Amino acid sequence: MGAKNKRKKPGKPGKPAGNGNDFRGAEFRNSQVLGQGTMAVKTYVQQYAPVPTATDALPEPPSDFTGREEDLAFVLGVLDPQRPQGVPAVAVLSGWGGVGKTTLVRAAGHAAQKNGWFTGALVVDLRGYDAHPAQAEDALEALLRSLGVRPENLPPPGAGREGLYRSQLNARQENGERLLVVADNASALAQVRPLLPPGHHGMLVTSRHSLPGLGRMRTVNRLQPEEAVALLDAALKGNDPDDRRVEEEADAAERVALACGYLPLALQITAALLAQDPDQPLEERAEALGRPDGVLDGLNDGERSLRATFDQSLDRLTPQEQDLFRLLSLNPGPDMATAAVVALADQPQPAVERLLGRLAATHLIERHPTVRGRWQMHDLLRAYAQEQAQAVTERGRAPRRRYEQACERLIGHYVRDAVAADTHFQPPGKVRASRFADRGEALVWFDAERENLIAAAHTSLQAGADLGFALGRYLSWRHRLQDLLVIRSLGLDATKVLGETANEAGAWYNLGEVLRDLRRFDEALAAHETARDLSQRTGVTAHEANAWNGLGAVFGDLRRFDEALAAHETARDLFQGLGDINGMAKAGNNIGVDLRELRRFDEALAAHEAARDLAQRVGDTSDVAHAWDGLGSVLRELRRFGEAMAAIETARDLFRGIGDTIGVAAAWNNLGLVMSQLRRFDDSLAAHETARDSFQRASSTHGEAIAWNNIGVACRSLEQLDAAVTAGQKAAAMLVAAQDWFRTGEAWGELAVTLAASGADLGKVRAAWGESAAAYERADAREEAAVSRAKAAETEEPGSPAAE
Repeated sequence: MGAKNKRKKPGKPGKPAGNGNDFRGAEFRNSQVLGQGTMAVKTYVQQYAPVPTATDALPEPPSDFTGREEDLAFVLGVLDPQRPQGVPAVAVLSGWGGVGKTTLVRAAGHAAQKNGWFTGALVVDLRGYDAHPAQAEDALEALLRSLGVRPENLPPPGAGREGLYRSQLNARQENGERLLVVADNASALAQVRPLLPPGHHGMLVTSRHSLPGLGRMRTVNRLQPEEAVALLDAALKGNDPDDRRVEEEADAAERVALACGYLPLALQITAALLAQDPDQPLEERAEALGRPDGVLDGLNDGERSLRATFDQSLDRLTPQEQDLFRLLSLNPGPDMATAAVVALADQPQPAVERLLGRLAATHLIERHPTVRGRWQMHDLLRAYAQEQAQAVTERGRAPRRRYEQACERLIGHYVRDAVAADTHFQPPGKVRASRFADRGEALVWFDAERENLIAAAHTSLQAGADLGFALGRYLSWRHRLQDLLVIRSLGLDATKVLGETANEAGAWYNLGEVLRDLRRFDEALAAHETARDLSQRTGVTAHEANAWNGLGAVFGDLRRFDEALAAHETARDLFQGLGDINGMAKAGNNIGVDLRELRRFDEALAAHEAARDLAQRVGDTSDVAHAWDGLGSVLRELRRFGEAMAAIETARDLFRGIGDTIGVAAAWNNLGLVMSQLRRFDDSLAAHETARDSFQRASSTHGEAIAWNNIGVACRSLEQLDAAVTAGQKAAAMLVAAQDWFRTGEAWGELAVTLAASGADLGKVRAAWGESAAAYERADAREEAAVSRAKAAETEEPGSPAAE
């Protein structure tokens, strides 16, 4: 019977337990270096003469290293000896090529050594993205040599070599040493896992891939803008301490940093090129880098090339991953949802998700930081991917057609979903697309895809026409007026070129609406007149009714209320002939506003009540809310304040229920006016401040200006005169910027009253009345201008310098 196996005793406290691979002091006969033969079964301790070691191999970080405070804190937290017990001191830093991982590791390693946490460092470059990456056994050989193991004493590749590596590190630990192992430029787990140190030693790994399962993971991102500028400055001064280009051309320096994508490698290459041409202004370099067709050409200093760095990463991908990477560059916007990538790639969603995940692991694309299921690509990587896609399309007709079809699928996806989402913003009674459950879900989709959709509208005439109509209601809802102007203009141009005369009238109407919102009233008037004339020629009554409604609104903004009333009544009659109850309700509300401005209050009240009833019949909550708000304004004029409050509060709650921020803000403004007339000045001030904040959130500068003016009046009523002056000045300045001259006249008049109440210099009061009169004159409000002129004259005291 063979001898019984004896159970090994656990290692002594503070020393590593036996693990079957502890080769401390072992001798290996007939190694690969010495020749053929077998390794002796019996091992024994052999003492060697001292051999030089290389445990101080970590280079210093470059002098232009800057920023990275959060990243440094993370790495040092992992390496800190006071970290929680049982947590290995291993950090894996990943990020795309050129982002500064190696430099960060050097800075962190030296900081850790300076803290006394490590007695030395071992460094190995795994060359993970070279044509022939280092294998784990090669890395182990390099590390063992650094630890002082003679070549002739190296075990063969495999478990023996790994065991000797761990034994050497265990022996160092017993001697009071603690080493930091740096595995730089890894591309695979298999390169790194055998290098993991035992005991209390630490390890830092850098890779362009995410490498889970080794230790704490962190993605190294691009620098912050100010850090990027600081790096550029430091790099230039490293070559010439007297180089002051960054300080003297601060704006151009920011543009250079932006063109470099805040990427350290790109910034260092740019600094080297600038150093070679010390007379080149940063403005010139920024312009060169800003050209989309030459940004990667401009990031090559002869020794380092950003394109070559990207080539290395691309070469590590599978053909399927490379293909998707190139296809992603076809997206016209800044990021993509998984569903859009599925349409682009024309593959099943599970397969696409796997490919996207692998690309994200290489950091050639990134997961959206806040929205799951969205993907984005850095601008420089996008430029590189577009180059790669262009190279493929130049191979022949077949690949070119394949990419064209991919673009068509993607744009078709955006158009179809935009049209479906738009159905949830149309008046009641219209069919709602089942693609989205409700308006809320459609709104979330629109918000996420807005930039992609606007970019997609520029890709073809048909896309411009389709999206020019499909995006309008959403952009108007969000009050994104500049985006809306672009989209409406594209839609109009497309309908003209495509010869869609009937749709052209609708496009002119849409353009007129956004021009009115932008307070470009002359252009809006011309657009609506064109829409009216085209619709009359084509016989599309619905378009004509809309055009008359739009014309009336512009006339109202121009304070031409008789013309506004006539236009709105024409629109109402046309809608009535069509049986369009929704259109009748909208026109009726507008008629109520015109009648109120004409001080025909009883008729205005009846108009708003009729509009409210019509809107309730078709279930249009927005129009019902507008009718209640209009009723409240008329009731306030009639001094029926209790009814006015109730009506406006009803409007506010309805607007809030449908998420209409502008409507809510306007209702708060109107409530504040009623409260002021009730002499509830504290409540009035609170209401106007709420209105101001709501208008700010909705990016409605004009509404905010009106709220500021009302805040100033409320503060004056509360004798908070300094606050009243400040609010009045803000209102006047914002209204001037909006070119609302009538309300500017009102604001300057209120400010003049406030200045007088505060005991301000009479010259300032007089000047404010003068500004009021001038603004009214620009609005062609002659009666109001005359009143302001008279107030200015009354302010002049006999014997004053102005009177003299």
